[in-house]
Order: sequence, then C-alpha cells, then structure tokens
Amino acid sequence: MDDRGMTEVRQERGLAERMTEGVTVAVALGLSFFLLAGPAMLFGTAVWQSSTDTGTTTAGQFLVPVVFLVLMVLPLVLACLVFRSGLRKGKKPLTTAVPAALTLFGGSLVFFVVLCLVFVLTG
Repeated sequence: MDDRGMTEVRQERGLAERMTEGVTVAVALGLSFFLLAGPAMLFGTAVWQSSTDTGTTTAGQFLVPVVFLVLMVLPLVLACLVFRSGLRKGKKPLTTAVPAALTLFGGSLVFFVVLCLVFVLTG
C-alpha cells in the first residue's frame, strides 16, 4: 500500500518476454564464444611460436601473447561492466543480461573482424 491507502498493482512480465530475453542471451553468448574460439587457437599458436622461435627477441616473446590475451579478454570485461551497471540501476538479472550478452557479442565480432583484417593485410 502506498501513502494514500491505495494498493500498488505489480506488473509481472510475461512468459514470452522472459523467453525472448533468455533466447537472446543464449544466442549472443553462443555466437560470441564461437567467434572467440578462433582467436583462442591463434593465441595458443602465437604463444607456442614465440616461445620456440630462435629469432624472436625476448620482448617479442612476451608482447605478442600479452596483446592477444588483452584483446580476447576485453569483450568479457566490457560485458561484465555493462551487467554490473544494470544491476546497480536495480534491474532484474535477466533483463540486465541481454545488453551484457549483446556487448559481449559485439566485442567478439569486432575482435574477429580486426583479426581477419590483420591476416588479410599481412598475408
């Protein structure tokens, strides 16, 4: 009840709305992790080559893996920031997860496109 003695009407979200949010989160997460799988394999290959190559400087042996690791983790960090921002605003976790999942997908897509451009331009 509020101050005037009237009861508040609480609106519940429908099943269709919750299902749409859940499917959006699942698809965005699946696609983003699929897009990050290729860079993860590239990261492993870069680490292996930089650690076993005799002509690579010590700075290069550490710089290449660190750059790839930072680029792979960046979409995850951005998604966590978006999720926490939504929770601080008082939204429900599933409602907050949709923008976070879309941020993760967008960041993964950008990283994947940049990686493809690097291969095309250097190859």
